[in-house]
Amino acid sequence: MMDTLDTLTGTAETMTETSKTKIAETKLSVTELHKHYGEHEVLKGVSLSAKAGDVISIIGSSGSGKSTFLRCINFLEKPSEGTISVNNQNIRLVRDKDGQLKVFDKKELQLLRTRLTMVFQHFNLWSHMTVLENVMEAPIQVLGLSKSVAKERAIRYLDKVGIDERARAKYPVHLSGGQQQRVSIARALAMEPDVLLFDEPTSALDPELVGEVLRIMQKLAEEGKTMVVVTHEMEFARHVSSHVIFLHKGVIEEEGPPAELFGNPKSTRLQQFLSGALK
Repeated sequence: MMDTLDTLTGTAETMTETSKTKIAETKLSVTELHKHYGEHEVLKGVSLSAKAGDVISIIGSSGSGKSTFLRCINFLEKPSEGTISVNNQNIRLVRDKDGQLKVFDKKELQLLRTRLTMVFQHFNLWSHMTVLENVMEAPIQVLGLSKSVAKERAIRYLDKVGIDERARAKYPVHLSGGQQQRVSIARALAMEPDVLLFDEPTSALDPELVGEVLRIMQKLAEEGKTMVVVTHEMEFARHVSSHVIFLHKGVIEEEGPPAELFGNPKSTRLQQFLSGALK
């Protein structure tokens, strides 16, 4: 992993320079998000704002609410309270029969998920489709692209993540975990979203495969992609992020630039977390 971590050093500075060339428009805004499971409150008013080119890493202990927060943004989980906007447009929300928030209608939910695409911890590729078909499917079914255009786009993004022609014809079961996760990233990119959401993308990988996925994510950051990343990879959070959020028991305990959070953590809880995570 040391070679990988060495390559991450200085990426935040590179990414910052890239971002300066972009208009600092707000791509994603989440305000006072709450999530209850019965009487248990998992998220207690979490807010986030991502401008174009931002890479926001969310760190914290297991059970802190990191993945739940990310899933609520994309409505894979229904939040209990809060507002979400994409490109300064509020998502219309209504209450379901259980009192949770849901997107106003299925069409709007589908549109939201084309603008905020998710890369999952366990890949979530369709086992009955080839790699190429996996990446083509959503652009055809959701965006309405023709097969020829979707294929061209899929090949372009598979090339981008280092999946060659031979691998494109395989089924996911015949790929390594690192290859499968790179296909998942290509699938998310093929929707050409406003924001990429990563839910602990390396946690299901063998240690020797983590580096290849982190390098792809680093490259996306350098290109100015807007990303929100739930991660336990502290070196990635420290060297690639533009902003880091430390979540503890459903509350933002501390947040700020990575140099500040990692170099001079103010809260005792963050100090304790980093003393264990960086060993």
